[in-house]
Amino acid sequence: MRLPYVPDPPPTSTPEEARILSNVQARRAPNPLLPLDLALLHSFPVTDGWNSFIGAIRTRTSLSTVVRELAICRVAVINGALFEWEQHAPLLTQGGLSDEALNVIGDAETDFASDLAQRTLSREQRAVVRYTDAMTRTVTVPDEVFGELKECFSDKDVVEITATVAAYNCVSRFLVALDVGEKNH
Repeated sequence: MRLPYVPDPPPTSTPEEARILSNVQARRAPNPLLPLDLALLHSFPVTDGWNSFIGAIRTRTSLSTVVRELAICRVAVINGALFEWEQHAPLLTQGGLSDEALNVIGDAETDFASDLAQRTLSREQRAVVRYTDAMTRTVTVPDEVFGELKECFSDKDVVEITATVAAYNCVSRFLVALDVGEKNH
């Protein structure tokens, strides 16, 4: 970590800070605060917004666990956010993704038109990872890639997938820049 983590739990000096800390602890329960939280809690206002936004992405969308975690894990792989990968890859396995498919997702250079990708990932899963790759690598999404996603998902799903990819690009950039979890340097 490029900055020291705050103490766990961090001291609070106002009722608002205590509320923010309590909300973060509640979202993490029954687990302890993560290194990410202990970095964010240097700024209670940033932590409050982060907790609300990322909490909504993680727990309030209608996306399946596999779709959500595919997007998150691809962002982690492309951006080299090892802490993020370690937190989210197990959720793909728990969601039923095979080890072989997880290896495909975990390879930043995977060609999703390859026989291996075709065999291990569904059409919908390939659409999600191709869309995630485009958003993460170049920001602009080719019409063909968007069209493939749109054929597989509703408008609501497309918005939720897009928000998930965008949010976790933010998360990965924060993690890598500050070397949260001491995984990136």
